[in-house]
Amino acid sequence: MDPQRRDLIAQWAFDTRSILGRFHLWLDDVEEHWIQGGPSDDFSFVGESLQRAFAMTSAVTALGTRLFGRWGEGRGQEKRDVNRVKKDADAVSAYAMSEALWYLSRSLPENHAILVSLGEGLMPKGGETPEMGSNPQLGFGRVYARPQVAKLLEKRIRWLINEPGYAWDDFWRSLQTHNITVWGAAIDTLENTTLFAKGHPVGPLTVLHVFDQPLRVTRPYEGYMGTLTLPERVVEEAAERSILIDYLTPRDRVLEAIQAAFPGVRNENVHVWTLGGKAREPRIGRLWEAWRQLGVHLVEDGWRLPNGFPSFTESGTYAPSYVVGDFNWEGERHVFIVDGYAASAEAIQAASLDPVLGLRTSLCIFSSKFAFSHDQERHLMKLDPDAPDFLSRLAGQLGKPLDHALANAYRESIRSARDADMPLGPRVLRIDDFMPQKAWRVIATAGYMLPDPYTGAPGVEKIETGDPDRHVYAVTTRVTTRKGVLQVRFELRFTESPAQMRLVFSPLLDRFYQGQDYRKRPVKVSDSGRIRNELQTLMSEAIEYLEDNRLKIHFDRVGPEVIPPDKLNLIEEVLRWYARTHPTWFSWLVLD
Repeated sequence: MDPQRRDLIAQWAFDTRSILGRFHLWLDDVEEHWIQGGPSDDFSFVGESLQRAFAMTSAVTALGTRLFGRWGEGRGQEKRDVNRVKKDADAVSAYAMSEALWYLSRSLPENHAILVSLGEGLMPKGGETPEMGSNPQLGFGRVYARPQVAKLLEKRIRWLINEPGYAWDDFWRSLQTHNITVWGAAIDTLENTTLFAKGHPVGPLTVLHVFDQPLRVTRPYEGYMGTLTLPERVVEEAAERSILIDYLTPRDRVLEAIQAAFPGVRNENVHVWTLGGKAREPRIGRLWEAWRQLGVHLVEDGWRLPNGFPSFTESGTYAPSYVVGDFNWEGERHVFIVDGYAASAEAIQAASLDPVLGLRTSLCIFSSKFAFSHDQERHLMKLDPDAPDFLSRLAGQLGKPLDHALANAYRESIRSARDADMPLGPRVLRIDDFMPQKAWRVIATAGYMLPDPYTGAPGVEKIETGDPDRHVYAVTTRVTTRKGVLQVRFELRFTESPAQMRLVFSPLLDRFYQGQDYRKRPVKVSDSGRIRNELQTLMSEAIEYLEDNRLKIHFDRVGPEVIPPDKLNLIEEVLRWYARTHPTWFSWLVLD
């Protein structure tokens, strides 16, 4: 091995040693490939060392989820069984990323913290029903920092959630007063979970975006947003002719703007990617029809991208952003855009790629219901849910009265967005509307569990070594900032047997459920933090945040579709044992 390559591996191993050690991994090799830009001291605002740690966080999350997240075990199963696989996969991915972020945070500057502002998994979606509950996830309020900084922040986050008089501006002033720098994060630890559970050969990945400031969000929130992502050139060319192009622009005008920016492109060579499926027809069926009437190509499941990979439209609104733009294919000019809607975290993540990839994304906040079309939703979300005439105004917007249950669902969607400080007032939104400071920076990392059709990045691959006791896997991660795009390929070797590695990547409560005797296992003070972390990840709906950093667990809030009854009973038994035998370490735990 040449000295330069050896030094590169040594530097990566040094900067990520805490994460590698936590997951019992050895870095055998690393390759860097610059897709855009090149090495520079200011490639990311976090600095080179933490930049590598964030990349490794995505890599170990992708590796652990792919190998130990039950990939493909839901294939051909009933919906209930598929949902169980999905929750187990989300649990592994959320646990792995949370652990990696915790170890990474030990290297943060003393007055810095990472605050999860938006996360995926809070609401049922993708064919799930409400009783299935939320999926294991990293959502708003999770703090990764040195202990003193974390305690100060967690106290103020509880105020944001529980105290009506404590608002975002109070939180922001407190950060300035205490000279604390907070980096906000938008996280989807396992995007395309359903595809993962059903064993789809491409698509699942983990996505972590970290911003140099917290997003303007004040409590746990997940909803939907209308999204239209275009090449920046399209919007700028239209603006030169005093034409406004955004999510609310009629699609014939959008097509005109595309053809003005890219002269000669034929209608059928404009490829529009949207989510598909019958369940989505009430929301974006009119949008599909508008594009069809213009003779453009609505991307369908299995359509071969220019790189030869098949696209999919069942889920996954983030990765297609990497394809948006114009390209030559078989001697003709083509343009690829993304339209429709996305879950809130994915929408914000994709929009934050705009300055990196030369794109322009406009957004509209939608409700969590799929009863009405996208062009009606934007009006409904601007209504005052507490107004005496809310029901009549709602009916007036729709041209008909709604039944009580659906009207209340819309009321709650609006309240949820308003209480989280979502910007409901503007006509359309840009990514800047979520930033307290309009000047912002981002480092975006993605770890690929399986090949990604839109970037061509490979998934986790087993490397044959000829030694049955030597387990080495290649994992690919992308790191994206305004300065460029870096793709990194790691070769990570297990330092334990696969059976032991499964435990390494499993939450402690899951290990007990799988048979490990919690009463005989040596108890460490770190068990307190690990179990607290796992409860927030696995059963967030059951937690009430109290003063003095305590958590009260309401087991009756967790349905059997979220956690099987026997597992929930074991968790309660374990928690009561810990609280009884180690009351000092578990003083934060409050049980009925």
